[in-house]
Amino acid sequence: MNLRRDVFQAIADPTRRAILLLVASQSMTAGAIASNFDTARPTVSKHLHILTECELLEQEQNGREIYYHINAKKMKEVADFIEPFRSMWDDRFNKLETIMKKYKSKK
Repeated sequence: MNLRRDVFQAIADPTRRAILLLVASQSMTAGAIASNFDTARPTVSKHLHILTECELLEQEQNGREIYYHINAKKMKEVADFIEPFRSMWDDRFNKLETIMKKYKSKK
């Protein structure tokens, strides 16, 4: 049975979000990524596996090293999905701010 992980479950983990931030600016090997965390390398490897399985990261072999880099297309899909919610909440907060300003001016 081939189980695919959900992208949002993957990015729910703070360590995986930190990994995505690390590799957003440059490709890195698993060892270089692991050196930024106080966890065992197999733990980081598991996180990398999950992020790769969700297609948020891609692997590229260069000689004996495997480099991980952001899959910008997949990240854009996630951002595009979230955008309507961001817009909705921005609108709600702006309305709340307007109400609060009116309330303060009445005091």
